[in-house]
Order: sequence, then structure tokens, then C-alpha cells
Amino acid sequence: MRKTLYLLTFLIFTPITLVSSLYALNTLSKSKPTPAVLSASTTHVSAFEAPQYGSRVYAALPDPIGKMEGVPTGADARIEILRQYLQKYSSPLVPYAYDVVQISEKYGLDFRLLVAIAQQESNLCKKIPQDSYNCWGWGIHSRGTLRFTSYPEALETVAKGLKEEYLDKGYITPEQIMSKYTPSSPGTWAAGVNQFLQEME
Repeated sequence: MRKTLYLLTFLIFTPITLVSSLYALNTLSKSKPTPAVLSASTTHVSAFEAPQYGSRVYAALPDPIGKMEGVPTGADARIEILRQYLQKYSSPLVPYAYDVVQISEKYGLDFRLLVAIAQQESNLCKKIPQDSYNCWGWGIHSRGTLRFTSYPEALETVAKGLKEEYLDKGYITPEQIMSKYTPSSPGTWAAGVNQFLQEME
């Protein structure tokens, strides 16, 4: 008797549920949502999401380390955020704020990531091997030190490496990046990078 009651309940309610779901899906698929335009003021976001500055955002889900799309312009708020941050710490990278945003855009990186790692690795290029332009500890190991001929060359190489060897392989949060970038760190590397990302929100 109980099995029969269960079967009858299933046979009655299943078609009703299916029809209701199909109707709702059909209605939703016909509606055209208006894309939200975010204000120029920043809002609080997590350490892994890029703050948005007057851009339209169409992504369904934010990246763990966010990114913004679009060609950087002279009035781009991201450039000014980096310039002020780099200037605050008297970094040699101040004249390269535009380059950082442009190269980050090229490789789909959060525009703050290169600066945050440089802050963690070299106090924003103030403590690096002489004439190396290597602010990121990139390719520095017991076999020697990787040297670049300029900051733009270093930015290009490190950004490409982060994209291909880290983000594309699933290392997307500072903690995950740390596990490959500097596996001997007890967690301080990721904590520092997170802190510096937040300072540039």
C-alpha cells in the first residue's frame, strides 16, 4: 500500500514539476538582462578579486585573482592606483605603471598582482641583484640569477610566466601560487601578497 502511494505521488507531481521548470526556463531565456554599470568608486572585494572601476563586467563568476578587460588609457583608474602606490614606496617602477596595466591586460592577470609580488620579493625593486631589473625573484636560484635588460622586459617575462606556468595550470590564489613559486615559505609569502593586493583596492 505504501509503495503504491509513493508511486502515485511520484506520477502526479513529477509532470507538474517538469512543466513548471520548463516554463520558468523558457521565460528566463526570453528576458534580456541589462548589464550593470559599476560606479567609479571602489567597493570592498576579497583579496582575490580585482576592484572594478567604471567598467561593465559580463563574467558570470569572478576569477580568484580578478582581472579587468579593456585597453588601458591615460585616464585609466588602475594606472593611477598603481602609480600612487608605487610612488608612496618610492619604487623605481613608478614610470612603468601604464606598462604594468597593459602587460597584465595582455596576459589576463589582475593588474595588482605583479606589483604585489614585487613588493613581497624586493620591496618594490629596491632590493634586487645589481643591474638585474629582477624585482620578482624570477629565476633566482642556486644555479644563478636571471637578469633582464630593462623593467619592461622583466614585466613581460614574469607576466607571461605567471600566466602559462601558474594561472593556466590552476595556481590561481596567492596560496596556490606560493606552493610552486616559493614552496619553502610557511605561509608568509601568500599573506604578504594578499596584504599588498588589499592595499591597492
